[in-house]
Amino acid sequence: MPRRSKGQHFLLSAAARTLSVAAVLRMTDREAETVFAAIRWADGDSHPVCPHCGCSRCYDCRRPNGAPRWRCKACRHDFSLTSGTLFACHKLPLRVYLAAIVIFVNEVKGKCALALSRDLGVQYKTAFVLAHKFREAMVSESKGIRLGGAGRSVEVDGAYFGGHVRPENRKADRVDRRLAENRTGKRQCVVVARERILDGTSVGRTIATVFKNEDAALDFIQARVDRASTVHADEAGAWNALHARFDPRRVNHSVEYASDDACTNQAESFFSRIRRAEIGHHHHISGPDLSRYAQGAAWREDHRRDSNGMQFRATVSLVAANRPSVDFCGYWQRRRAA
Repeated sequence: MPRRSKGQHFLLSAAARTLSVAAVLRMTDREAETVFAAIRWADGDSHPVCPHCGCSRCYDCRRPNGAPRWRCKACRHDFSLTSGTLFACHKLPLRVYLAAIVIFVNEVKGKCALALSRDLGVQYKTAFVLAHKFREAMVSESKGIRLGGAGRSVEVDGAYFGGHVRPENRKADRVDRRLAENRTGKRQCVVVARERILDGTSVGRTIATVFKNEDAALDFIQARVDRASTVHADEAGAWNALHARFDPRRVNHSVEYASDDACTNQAESFFSRIRRAEIGHHHHISGPDLSRYAQGAAWREDHRRDSNGMQFRATVSLVAANRPSVDFCGYWQRRRAA
């Protein structure tokens, strides 16, 4: 693996660049199929496994037009390379989907659907659904995990996103948006729980989700953070209830950013990146989609020290491991709400 010089940012080093979009687009259809199969069925040395019954006794019955198909000897079902995955029933060439994943993971703070649609030459709504399927796959990696443990620290914090209203031109016409009667109701609180960096090379896990306010996140924190953890939080009154279950450390941000005992800088760092993604890439992330954007940003945080080739392989593996999307299968045709 290429080494980076001392003091050089990881993303500027050659170690961060192990795969390019051009390399994927130069693949033939057979090569793209081979790459996807090698990642999907990595445990079986790329040998196909039936998605219906899990049997590995399958034989090739490729269609006359060259489309790859296999038939299971146990249940007699025919299946394709993408059957039972988030790419099931895909219409674009598989090579285009692999290129979309590379483009998606290459963006450090997120990829907007409009830019993705231009890169792939597809409609905006095609890119929108595709990007959300990628985020759905990324979210599945953190399902059921618990953060912290004995001797470990977890930082907890909340920040509000979405529902921005441009202030009136004249100061006399402006209203105080902090008052309940002047709020739009679209602004939601993203709550993050993030493990401290364990050493100089590894990073802790990050989980994020959306609530109406910080008070509503207490059950979530209790369920996802180990009770033996040391929890770091700011002076917000919503975190007072943490004292009943954890050994908390509190820092008063009106006095200092961090103290010798408490610090939430890792959680604040997550919010700074998702804030830049909101302002510079997505612009509008309120409503039901905010949770997916936050969870996708959490996945990027956890893998920010991985090369783009490793991120590509991890994303393809998650796409292959997940069943067809419930929220975005027929999203535009049936007007489903994600």
